[in-house]
Amino acid sequence: MKYQTVNKNLDYLKSLISVLPHQPGIYQFFDNTNTIIYIGKAKDLRKRVYSYFSKTHEHRKTALLVRNITDIKHMVVESEQDALLLENNLIKKYQPRYNIRLKDDKSYPWICIKNEAFPRVFSTRNLIRDGSKYFGPYTSVYTVRTLLSLFKSEYKLRTCNYNLSKENIENGKYKVCLEYHIGNCYGPCEGYYQEDKYNEGIEDITDILKGNVSGVIKHLKELMDDMSENLQFEEAIKIKEKFDSLNRYQSRSTVVSPVITDIDVFTIEEDENFAYINYLKIIKGAIIQTYTLEIKKVLDETQEELLLMGIIEIRQKIFSNAREILVPLKLKNVIENITFRIPQRGEKKQLLDLSQRNAKYFRLEKEKQAVLKNPKIRTDRILNTIKNDLQLKELPVHIECFDNSNLQGTEPVAACVVFKNAKPSKKDYRHFNIKTVEGPNDFASMEEVVYRRYKRLLDEKKPLPQLIVVDGGKGQLSSTMKSIDELNLRGRITVIGIAKRLEEIYFPGDSVPIYINKNSESLKVIQHLRDEAHRFGITFHRNKRSKTFISSELNSIEGVGQKTTEKLLKDFKSVKNIKAQKLKALEDSIGKSKAGIVFNYFQKSNDE
Repeated sequence: MKYQTVNKNLDYLKSLISVLPHQPGIYQFFDNTNTIIYIGKAKDLRKRVYSYFSKTHEHRKTALLVRNITDIKHMVVESEQDALLLENNLIKKYQPRYNIRLKDDKSYPWICIKNEAFPRVFSTRNLIRDGSKYFGPYTSVYTVRTLLSLFKSEYKLRTCNYNLSKENIENGKYKVCLEYHIGNCYGPCEGYYQEDKYNEGIEDITDILKGNVSGVIKHLKELMDDMSENLQFEEAIKIKEKFDSLNRYQSRSTVVSPVITDIDVFTIEEDENFAYINYLKIIKGAIIQTYTLEIKKVLDETQEELLLMGIIEIRQKIFSNAREILVPLKLKNVIENITFRIPQRGEKKQLLDLSQRNAKYFRLEKEKQAVLKNPKIRTDRILNTIKNDLQLKELPVHIECFDNSNLQGTEPVAACVVFKNAKPSKKDYRHFNIKTVEGPNDFASMEEVVYRRYKRLLDEKKPLPQLIVVDGGKGQLSSTMKSIDELNLRGRITVIGIAKRLEEIYFPGDSVPIYINKNSESLKVIQHLRDEAHRFGITFHRNKRSKTFISSELNSIEGVGQKTTEKLLKDFKSVKNIKAQKLKALEDSIGKSKAGIVFNYFQKSNDE
């Protein structure tokens, strides 16, 4: 069964979706109580969020979710893996109604290097702040197992949980186990291996977990080649699996960094009227919250003042207790027991860059939404684009376009369409019957129509357009300019011609056309003008031909005049309907005498 999605706020939500970036990240859906009801991840935010509103859904709960959405927020991250990890953290924090319940003990695994003598290296889902080093979390359990297997075979790490203090070893408290006898451990419990030598291996493992795997990959490649040369193909395949896995393995996420303790990250983006302060909350190395504050400028506040104002406002709102704050510029330490840092490299710099990108995306989203909500902003932009592309002296608020239409020289007509503020003003459209030109002469027809149009505007003292667009090339343009010159309008109105084949724009007196970028809003408006003039002219011409044909057929009936013809068409709409009428219906319309003539005429036509 398919469930249709109905949402009263669909237009508003689509305006939000239309400005989402094509970037990986997480999105949050809110209901009418401003509660998060769903958190999801996406490789492409816009495509993923749009999919909720562009189709029917297989499950009723999904349809209910979409029906209850009143607002959408998002956060951009570096990769799909980052989005997955961040989604995990946020779902655990907010437990939205329409998300599955995630518990910490069922979360993604970490690799722990234990803070102890002769450190163990193992997988865990629990982070204990005892000085141990944690790397991850890993979305692939297979990657974790591959790394641990590699460490065990290459570095002979101990797996026992003995307290291998110097005193216990010297007192002979422990004995080597089976792992030592089968070659998987160096036997540090009985002092067979020095601690500093063991720690060298731990340093190598730490480098690998930090992403410095090139040396290990090279080593595995050499092992694999040696085994293949010695015909040890089964062992070579096992090494190849580790080799391939490490090639796919990437350095740990910028979203989660357990080396970093509890900190806040703040960055700022600004435009002419507003400042946008982005905030990331890092708890136990994981991003659990993101927020962007919008501050309207009143005076000429400095960037430092705006950022500090935003930090104080956000920290009060979210009750942050972090003692370290990462910022992009130098601030005065006016907050007690707080240290501001400007990271230059490493993990903290990556977090700062991530926050800066989110502030930038928020600003761009606001600007795009403002354009969607305020048509005047969009109109002004389009008009300025046309003005610049065509090098006009003033904004083309009023544009008119002309087009001729005839069929083998019969019934020649012309159309004038009017655009105001880059949109059709249909009440100002005008049709013209060609009066002074005989035969198919488009140039002369254009000259006549342009003269009649602007002679009337001048006589009635109505405003003239800033731009005239003529559908045609140099010939049509020259004919137009004859009338413009005769009315002394040259220099008061800009006139251009648009050739159909290559969308060439011609100016009077210039034989070389210009070409506007195919994606330019200027060309789109000019094309719209041309197409609208063509449509309007063709429609008028067809209607005129149709009326002429109908009128001529009825007028050919001897004894039927123009008034009778008009009365019949008014009552029955078409000749076809007139032919189908009974004599009584015709008599009620035009009287017995005329009705008899018309009825007999069509009856005779049918018999023939």
